[in-house]
Parts: sequence; C-alpha cells; structure tokens
Amino acid sequence: MVHAPIHKTVVPASKPNLSDYDATVAGFSWQEAERQLDGLPGGAGLNIAHEAVDRHVLHGRGHKTAIRWLGKSGERREFSYLDLARATNQFAHALEHLGVRPGERVFILMGRLPELYVALLGALKARCVVTPLFSAFGPEPIATRAEMGDARVLVTTPELYQRKVQDLRERLPGLRHVIVAGAVPSDEGGVHPWGALVSPASTTYTIAPTDPESMALLHFTSGTTGRPKGAVHVHAAVLAHMVTGRYALDLHDDDVFWCTADPGWVTGTSYGIIAPLVCGVTNVVVEAEFDAQTWYGVLERERVSIWYTAPTAIRMMMKLGAEALKGVDLSALRFMASVGEPLNPEAVVWGLEAFGLPFHDNWWQTETGGIMVSNYLAMDIRPGSMGKPLPGIVAAVVRRTGSGHVEAITAPDVDGELALRAPWPSMMRGYLHEDERYRKCFVDGWYLTGDLVRRDAEGYYWFVGRADDVIKSSGHLIGPFEVESALMEHPAVAEAGVIGIPDPMAGEVVKAFVALKPGHEASEALRRELLGHARKRLGAAVAPKQIDFRDNLPKTRSGKIMRRLLKARELGLPEGDLSTLESDEKK
Repeated sequence: MVHAPIHKTVVPASKPNLSDYDATVAGFSWQEAERQLDGLPGGAGLNIAHEAVDRHVLHGRGHKTAIRWLGKSGERREFSYLDLARATNQFAHALEHLGVRPGERVFILMGRLPELYVALLGALKARCVVTPLFSAFGPEPIATRAEMGDARVLVTTPELYQRKVQDLRERLPGLRHVIVAGAVPSDEGGVHPWGALVSPASTTYTIAPTDPESMALLHFTSGTTGRPKGAVHVHAAVLAHMVTGRYALDLHDDDVFWCTADPGWVTGTSYGIIAPLVCGVTNVVVEAEFDAQTWYGVLERERVSIWYTAPTAIRMMMKLGAEALKGVDLSALRFMASVGEPLNPEAVVWGLEAFGLPFHDNWWQTETGGIMVSNYLAMDIRPGSMGKPLPGIVAAVVRRTGSGHVEAITAPDVDGELALRAPWPSMMRGYLHEDERYRKCFVDGWYLTGDLVRRDAEGYYWFVGRADDVIKSSGHLIGPFEVESALMEHPAVAEAGVIGIPDPMAGEVVKAFVALKPGHEASEALRRELLGHARKRLGAAVAPKQIDFRDNLPKTRSGKIMRRLLKARELGLPEGDLSTLESDEKK
C-alpha cells in the first residue's frame, strides 16, 4: 500500500535546527560547523570525551543533568556533567595506574550500567581505543573480537565475567587486566574490583594532546565471509555526531533524549552516548530490555522530548495497538526517530495514530559512523523512505561497470547502489588489519555502501535491499559465516549454510541449513541440540532461530555454498544463473 506524504502542518514548540533543507545544504561546510566545538585547551587537538563532557563544565553547564539512569529494579541515579567529568577522570587515572598506554584497546562488556558510560568516556580521555561489546554475545563472538582487536583491558560485571569470559583467558594472552564492576569473583590475577581501583583515583585529569585522526573507537560489523570487520573510527568523528544530533535528531539544549539502542551496537555508542552529550542534553538510560508498558512509563515520567528507537520495537508496540497508550501523558514528546533497518510505511503512519507524531526513519552504517540520510523534522515525510542526505554529505545512486569504475544513475526510480562522496568526519578510516578490503570500498572517490536503493524525482532515497548476504535482524547485522562456523563445531555437522528469512517483528531471522556427517541422523532432538549449541556459542541475538536438515547443500564448482540459491529456494524466488552450480545440485 502506498501512503501519501505526511506534511508538517503542526508548528513545533521550538524552531527546528534544520528548518530549510535546501538552504542549509547550500550553505553548509564542515569547517564552519567545527567552530561549534571547543577543541582541547591550547589548541592541543580534538578529543571526543572533552567535547562530550568537559566542554560543558568549562562553559558553566556542569550542574546540568547529563545522564539519568533508570535501573531495571527501580533504582535511579543522576549524573550532572560535572559528576560525569569527575568520574571519567577517575577512570582515566585508573587506566594509567595499570600501565595502559594510549592506543591500547579497552573492551567493555556489560549491560546499560553507569560504569559502561564512565568507562567508555574515561578511556577516551586516556586516549585508549574503546570497543563496546553487546552483553548478549556468547563466548565465541566475544573471543573473536577480543583476539582481532588485541584487547588489553576488559570492563565487565562479575556475572558476565564468570559466565562468558573466565574460560577464555588462556585464549586471550594479551588481555592483561579485567576491571569488574562489582565483587571480584576470585583472586585471579589481573582481575580488579572497580571500587578499589577507580574510586580512590583523583577527580581531576588533564587530557593529553589528541590528534583528531587518532583511533578512538573500534566497532565490529559482520561480513558475508571470514571474521567480523573491525571498523576504525577517530576522534574527529565527534563533529559528525554533533551535526547529526542537531540536524537529524533536532536536539536542543533543553531536550530530554532517549536512545533505546544498546551501546554494544554502533547506534548505542554514537547516539546513546556521544551525540546527546556533545549536544549538551539530558540523556536517559534505561537498563531494562524492551517492555512496551515500561517504555511508555519512561516516556511519560521522564518527560522525554526526543526518542530514538528501532523498527523491531515499533512493530512490537503496533502489535499491542494504540489502546495501550490511552491515559499516557506524552505531551513532552515532540520528535520520534527510528534506525537499524527500513521502517515500513505502516509504522510511520501508526506513529501518528498512537503518539500523534510520525516516526522519522534514517539510514547509516557502522562504516559511516553517523547518520547519513534522514527524514528531518521540518521536512515532509514519505512513509517508507530513508529521507534525504545530511548537509555536508553528497550521495548518489550508482552502478558498477565492468572496468572497475562506477557510473551515476541520474534517472529517478532506478535501482542502484548507494554511494557517498568521501571523505566526511565520521567515515571509518580503515578495517582493522584489512587494508585491501578497506580500499575496495572506495571507487572513483565514492564509498560504496553495499546497500541497494532508488532515488525518486524529489530527491528522497528508498531502501531496496542488501547487495550481499549479511542478515539484518532487529537492526543487528549478522554475518552468516560466523553462524556457520559455530554450527560446524558440532560433531554431527558436515556443512552449514545460513540465510536470513523474513520475519514480521525482527525484519529477518537467521535460518540454517545443515548437512550431517555419516552416522548421524536428522531428528527433532538433534535439531534442538544444534539450536542450543549455537545459542550457547553465539548468544541469542546471533544464533539461528530455525534449522533444516539437507542431504547436500548447493555449492559452486569451487566448493562455496550458494546462500543465494538456498534463499531463493526457501522463499520461492527466481534461482538466477546456475552455471557455476555443481551438476549434481542442479534442479
């Protein structure tokens, strides 16, 4: 069903930061935007944590609430910008006390606890490189990322350490220190209680000169083959976090902002921590996982004005219906945005029915570091569209030519690959240890996103699909290779092929096809055993939800499993070119 554009006839309480899209695009420059940041005192460079925290204290805003934390058991803690500055200073000192040097990698594995936010910003002050990990990961994804990233410090909780990390220590000889937010589970060497290490440290700290191009964040994103990719981001990215916070999310100084994403994913770092703090707003952090009535209570009680959430959560709320919102006071709410996967048009329109506001979809990737295409507050929404490029970002729809170049598709409503003109401040500066893979992302000065889109006559972009096999489930990218590898560890499995299949709530869920070794018979008991094995190794967010047994999996003559063909047969789609398929697999 095609939905008519939603025109902005309601005058917002405050003037949008981006009130005239075309005029803003025409007059925008990154150099001018950078004047809104301070930089380190004395011209000593640019540091994300200084812009997110210390800058506000220096400008007399230290009393303002920076983080309002709501625990899942009813606890409540508030940190002013001054509180956050002091706590992050203590953590920076703690790292230096341990002998951790600038550039070394600090990994964080925990739920949305206050210590996560303090550790991330404190490590950036110490000029370490930070990698937040999703707390629902199983041991294998944790170990893989820690090995690839050369983790030297891990910040976690006693429960997560004992359940997921302790048995990995021999596999991770470079992991010298574990900082535990809670009681130390044992007298194991290199394990430090937060209270004894961080709390006594000085609350004053001077950030050393920081090159804006020095590595600050290492985010892992899934690929179709091999191990995850480590996308390198630098301190200069904070400029894009600020600009997107102002333009795409319309953050004003007096806003109360809530991003529901976990910091273990790039959205939860860029927009659950950095952007709102850089923009000086009050950032609500909710420890508990999704529950519609709890969330509605947070919106009401905390007087949330800007809400950034995910399509999966929106679809779950839609299932409950607008009736669940009756009697909830949402008068403070003025802007709602969505990210992670395409937001179906019905969800945009449902926002008007349920909340009195539409959801504004936007698009970006781990590699882009920040929002690149968005539906802005003052702009008409075309339900189902990604929106228009951010000021300062040049986008195009291109096709790859046979000569190793790309050509622009200028006609409207023609499918092609989304390309962004490089560079921009939050653009990844590399894939860790994979220079050639990184170089292949850029052709003729364009970053090729791997996402297929079309652009209509008015300049709105529309998502069509991925150009590769990466599975997007509940906004999380899942690499099929990682799932296949875990399944292959089971003694009964000879081969495994993994695809994403449509799901009304998650967008896609992981489905695996398994061929068994001789001596093993397919059965419901074995299916359950494999599902449990995968869940234990990978965690619930990554593990397959369904497993089918096959005598053989379709492969190319070179032995590569054809996921494309598995998906086509599963969904009844055209099978396409079968010229490379092994002859005994052809139908």
